[in-house]
Amino acid sequence: MDELPVVVIGAGPVGLAAAAELLERGLEPLVLEQGTQAGAAVAEWNHVRLFSSWSELVDPAAARLLEPAGWGRPDAAAYPTGREWAEAYLRPLADVLGRRVRFGAEVIGVARRGRDRIVDSGREGEPFSVHVRTAAGEQRVLAKAVIDASGTWSAPNPLGGEGLPAIGERAAADRISYRVPDLVQGAARYAGKHVVVAGSGHSALTALVALSGLANGTRISWILRRGGVGTAFGGGDADQLPARGALGLRAKAAVDAGLITVVTGFRTEVVERGDDGRLALVSANGRRIDAVDEVVTLSGFRPELGWLSEIRLELDPTLQAPVALAPLVDPNVHSCGTVHPHGAKELSHPEQNFYLAGMKSYGRAPTFLARTGYEQVRSIAAALAGDDEAAARVELILAETGVCGGAGLFDEAGPAAGGCCGAPDPEMLTLSAPPALSN
Repeated sequence: MDELPVVVIGAGPVGLAAAAELLERGLEPLVLEQGTQAGAAVAEWNHVRLFSSWSELVDPAAARLLEPAGWGRPDAAAYPTGREWAEAYLRPLADVLGRRVRFGAEVIGVARRGRDRIVDSGREGEPFSVHVRTAAGEQRVLAKAVIDASGTWSAPNPLGGEGLPAIGERAAADRISYRVPDLVQGAARYAGKHVVVAGSGHSALTALVALSGLANGTRISWILRRGGVGTAFGGGDADQLPARGALGLRAKAAVDAGLITVVTGFRTEVVERGDDGRLALVSANGRRIDAVDEVVTLSGFRPELGWLSEIRLELDPTLQAPVALAPLVDPNVHSCGTVHPHGAKELSHPEQNFYLAGMKSYGRAPTFLARTGYEQVRSIAAALAGDDEAAARVELILAETGVCGGAGLFDEAGPAAGGCCGAPDPEMLTLSAPPALSN
C-alpha cells in the first residue's frame, strides 16, 4: 500500500494543514473537497472577523511550503475576516498543493476494500476504499490512511431544546437562519424587525453585537437555555485572546444599554406561525415569545457520521468525540480554554490509520481553535510516517479565558447549555464582530 496516498477529507484550514504536514513527512496527500474552492465553509462567513490573530491561524508546515512560492505572510498581530483568511492563506496553499487537491469531490462513504464493518479477516491488510461523487459520476479512491477533516459546518444544531428540531421549526425555515447574519449584504432582512438570537457561544455574541448596531427600531431578544447569563460573556479583560474577551464585553454593554432583552431558562419546544406570517416561540414550560420576525439560531454544530458507517469508530456516547479525547474537551467537567494537548494517540480508533481531525474530532464539544487542529495533524502525520516520538511530543499551549472552572458549568436550571464558554462555534471559528459595527 506504500504507493497509495493518504486521503484527507476537506480543504479547510485543518485539511490543508494536514496535506502540508504529510508532504513534509514524505507522504503523498490527496485532499478531497466537496466545494469548489479551498475554505468552502469559510466562504459562508466571509463577513465575520476571527478573534484569533494571524499568528495563530497559519500552520507552520503550510508556511514552509508557501514561502518558497513567494507567499507573503500577513501581519501576525492582525485579525482577519473569513474572506481574508481564505484569500491570503487557504487559497494560496491549495494552489501550491496543486493536483493534490480535488474540488467538487464529495466523499459519500469510506470502508476497507472488500470488507464491510463486521469482517475481521485480512482487514488491516486492505487499503481504505473512499467512495467519491463528482460531476462525472461516482468513483472509488484507494488510500493507505484517511484523515477526516470535513468539519461540522453542514450540520448545525436545531433551535429545539431537545437536540431535535422544535415542532414547527422545519415549517418555519424561511424565518430561521443558522448562520451569523451578514449585515452588509442582508441588513434589510433584520432592520426594524423583532429578531430572536438563540445560543450562548461566541457566534451568538457576534450576532448580538452586530444586530444591536442596527437602527430603525430593531428589537432583539436573546434566549438562553441556561437559568442565567452566567459566564456567557466570557473572560473579558482576563481573556488571553484579547479580541475574544472584547467581544464578550461589547455584548454585555449592549445588554446593559437595553439594546438586547435577555430571556433565560427558555428551551424552545414549539414554533408557531401566525396569520400575519410572524412566529411565536413556545418553551417547554409554556412561556412564549410572540411577534417574532426572524430567528438566528447559533447553538453549535454536530458531526455528520452517516457516511462513516463501515468504519470502526470508537466514540464517546455523549460528545461523539474519540473516547480518549472526550474527557479532555467535555464542557461539563473541564475549564474553558484548558484543553489538554493531544494528538494521534487520542484521535485514533479501532480502525487503524483512520483519524478524525479538526472540529469534527470534538464531536459536540465547544470552542475549537485553529492551533488545536494544526497540532492534531502534525501529530497524525508524524504517526503515519512512523515517528512515534514526534507524534507523542507536545507542541501546543492554548490561551485560557481566565474565567470559569468545572464548578461554574451549572446553575439552578442544571448544566449550562453548551458548557462554560457556550455552544460549539463553526469549525475553528472563535469569532468577533467587525469593527465597523461598534456601538
